[in-house]
Amino acid sequence: MTGVDKPEAGDLGAMTAAVDQLPFIVAVCEGPDLLLVAANAATRAVLPGRDVIGRPIRDVISDLAGQQFVDAYYEVYRTGEPVTGRQWRAHLDQPDGSVHEMYATFTIVPWIDGGVLRGVIGAAFDVTGLARDRQAAEQEAERLRRDYRQSRDVINALQRELLPSGLPVLPGLQVAASYLLAETDTAAGGDWFDAVARPDGLVALVVGDVVGHGVTASGVMGQLRAVLQERLDAGVGIAEALAAADRLAGRVPAAYAATVCLALLDPVTGALSYCTAGHPAPLVVPALGGARYLDTTRGTPLGTGGVFPVRQDRLEPGDLLLLYTDGILERPGAVAGGAGELAQVAADAAAGRALHEPAATAAERVCSQTLELLVRSGGYADDVTLLAAQRVSVVPEMVLDLPAQPAALSGARREIAAWLGAIGAAANDVFVIQHALGELTTNAIEHAFGGDGRENIEVRAVLDRSGMVEATVTDHGGWRVPERQPTRGRGLALTAQLVQSLRVDPGEHGTVATVRHPLVRPARLLTHFDEAVPAPPRDEDVAITELPGGDEARVRLDGPIDAGTSDGVRKELLRRSRGGTVPMTVDLTGVSHLASSGVSALHEVAVHHHDGKAPLTLIAAPGSPAARILDLVGLPSSTG
Repeated sequence: MTGVDKPEAGDLGAMTAAVDQLPFIVAVCEGPDLLLVAANAATRAVLPGRDVIGRPIRDVISDLAGQQFVDAYYEVYRTGEPVTGRQWRAHLDQPDGSVHEMYATFTIVPWIDGGVLRGVIGAAFDVTGLARDRQAAEQEAERLRRDYRQSRDVINALQRELLPSGLPVLPGLQVAASYLLAETDTAAGGDWFDAVARPDGLVALVVGDVVGHGVTASGVMGQLRAVLQERLDAGVGIAEALAAADRLAGRVPAAYAATVCLALLDPVTGALSYCTAGHPAPLVVPALGGARYLDTTRGTPLGTGGVFPVRQDRLEPGDLLLLYTDGILERPGAVAGGAGELAQVAADAAAGRALHEPAATAAERVCSQTLELLVRSGGYADDVTLLAAQRVSVVPEMVLDLPAQPAALSGARREIAAWLGAIGAAANDVFVIQHALGELTTNAIEHAFGGDGRENIEVRAVLDRSGMVEATVTDHGGWRVPERQPTRGRGLALTAQLVQSLRVDPGEHGTVATVRHPLVRPARLLTHFDEAVPAPPRDEDVAITELPGGDEARVRLDGPIDAGTSDGVRKELLRRSRGGTVPMTVDLTGVSHLASSGVSALHEVAVHHHDGKAPLTLIAAPGSPAARILDLVGLPSSTG
């Protein structure tokens, strides 16, 4: 090639090969349909197994349709203005059915050829490593700032105490909430939410907003929430409950002009009544798709007139109701007030078209993903509160008929966990009820025999409309002394410590043990929108692994230690420590379930070590199932 002559075919091939070696993602799209006409090797690497050339970009990356990337390409073509993003999180479907998470920093620009818009060019860097490093650095910086934050956290603690820490788990209704603080240095705000399961079977859903921030706004918020909660729990109507809050606003200047959206929902029929007292109207996301805003009721803010008209509507099965504060609408750069964006993103999140969170309910996805997707590009200037409720099918009562054998415990534990998962119980409540019913079932196995020959145990559990689980364990025998005394005497005491109430009713034909415990699902009170959700623990067979330890016996235990496995664990620990004469460290980090029989086994091992004058160290991670049970029974453990 000489002078300004056009490149020859060989040169063009070399240039194409050079572009293909660029270490970042390049995608060239042509025409109004944005057909992908060029994609380099880096682009093909993040889209394995896909036909890319000659197809519209919306089809090539259809799995990103709910994550704002596809819309960005067509927005650039429509407006001629570039779009950039920094460290956007994306979930990409893989050929093997898995989902790959990556972070991308990108620029999408118009492709101008001879002064005419020809298409769009996208360039991006895979910055997943940088994003992970950033998150790690932020965590480290947070640790270093802890001393400074202690004084400020007093305000945050007040805010969290005044807001509900959890939402009731109810039959026929899944409820979720998220609260995102506007500024880390003046975190306390005036937003609040609440969900009240009333004695009449209706569920009251409340979202409110007090003007201002700081301790004063938080204190007023707490007062208004308490007044509304008491009135709603007493069974009064919407207008009467708001009138009580209005009277408070008339006496407390800082409560003046607070806004409230209050809804009463019947989970059985779907009947909905609501009032918007100076507040944005709720959003309904139907099960069949789309979204619609309810009409405002033209109620007045608190303390400004006391007018609270009530409107009626209905939710069909699967429909989702979203209450929110105006912080989600009044974001910097929000388009046309943000209502249309909120409706679209909420519909995508409810349908599972946005980020990949298979363990989350639709209500939780709407509350968490809507926050992330709407605030990550333009930020937010005020607190944001979201409260979602979806009508779902009522899960039937659980009934288990078990043989009176320790081998049945692991299967029962899985059945109980599956039922609790189906009704929407959170991990903490699953732990509590699994443990309580496991102790009661173990207790029944020890004496379940009767004159009628029925050596079986029945476990039943039901969730009532107040969000309370009532579970019973029934045997059909009389009392008999177990073969091994060390495993007895702790089960009932441990159960009573775990649940709200325990009642044991012995009778001529057997014993019925009843536990009652309220279920709550944690609300997300956030200082940033990308907090990770921990994976649920797995429950497997117990495994004993010997670790390097020199002259000391070091052992790791993994899996459940219950009546069916505790005897084997006891024997193995005593064998490896030579009857307690060799120092031993037992790592309980991987123990998924520690029953009273397992506690007894550890106590017996500890006694042997005391008699043999060889130290025994138990290691349990803070907050783990083993640590929680060891704390309850007073058995010392270390986190080292």
